[in-house]
Amino acid sequence: MKQFLLVFLGGGIGSMLRYAISKIFNGYFQHFFLGTFLVNIIGCLLIGLVLGFSLKENLLSQNHTLLLVTGFCGGFTTFSAFAFENHSVLRDGELFHFALYTIASIAIGVLAVAIGVWLAEL
Repeated sequence: MKQFLLVFLGGGIGSMLRYAISKIFNGYFQHFFLGTFLVNIIGCLLIGLVLGFSLKENLLSQNHTLLLVTGFCGGFTTFSAFAFENHSVLRDGELFHFALYTIASIAIGVLAVAIGVWLAEL
């Protein structure tokens, strides 16, 4: 139960921060969501830092990782998890799987949004 609460707490804080940043920055440019872009890049940096330090120094417990990575970064942006997964695949030299996963995730994700909007408009 404690682990669920840690994810809940981190996710709530991350989600609120994502919302605040998006509200502040998303109106600056047409067709470029600066707030969302910043959140995604910051989330990628954070997940890299947290997991990198955790692996290098073995500083974080499983509970810390659940709070910071699964909770906060997951609530802040799921793009950070996507980018870290791609980094892992590239690190393993799996260029085909990297390309497949990246292209499929983006293309099918955008298509799924379009289908959802279309279905909602029926």
